[in-house]
Amino acid sequence: MAGRGWRGGRLLTAVLVAGALVAPGAVPSGAAIPTAHIPTAATPTVTAPAPPVPPPLPPPSAPAPPAEPPPVTPPAPPLAGVPAPGARYAWPLLPVPPVRTPFRAPEHAYGPGHRGVDLAGAPGQAVLAARGGTVVFAGPVGGRSLVSVQHDDGLRTTYEPVEPAVTAGAVVGAGAVLGVLGPGHPGCPGCLHWGVRRDRTEYLDPLVLLRPPRVRLLPVPDPWPG
Repeated sequence: MAGRGWRGGRLLTAVLVAGALVAPGAVPSGAAIPTAHIPTAATPTVTAPAPPVPPPLPPPSAPAPPAEPPPVTPPAPPLAGVPAPGARYAWPLLPVPPVRTPFRAPEHAYGPGHRGVDLAGAPGQAVLAARGGTVVFAGPVGGRSLVSVQHDDGLRTTYEPVEPAVTAGAVVGAGAVLGVLGPGHPGCPGCLHWGVRRDRTEYLDPLVLLRPPRVRLLPVPDPWPG
């Protein structure tokens, strides 16, 4: 870029080189005049997106512990299912066990009491049906396992704690092995709780089933019918 000015009555021509005025004699003849540097816009750098990182693999799961083998059901002992003398029911444990806790009838249907008897036994001992009937329940209830049998006289006997060897709906005979006795329950370890009820809420003393039927004597009519 050239510029002009007056000095001492002479017209001077200057050239703007790289942003500065240069006198004519300062640039040799035929020399190239540098131009101002014009910066250019930088080309943006395009970065390719990183490939997605795959999620970490879950740790290998530990092998499942082996299932516990089912309890071995012992055979029925001799005299299993033989009713007590004069009775229609048999003992659910053999040999005849001591009674640890007797039956205590509740004052009302939902009152406190002991709705059955606790018979001394040993874990793994065979639990026997006191009379023939149909299994109406076999399995866990409230953290304990039990078996219930409905009999043809309208009574239902219950045995607990028992690891069942039967299933609901099975028809069993007197003395049939219902399962094996569990470890017992609080207050009576190794005991079988044996209960019996009529209808839904009327509990009876199971030991009564092992006694001869009560004979009721009626007064002799007078006069005697002829």
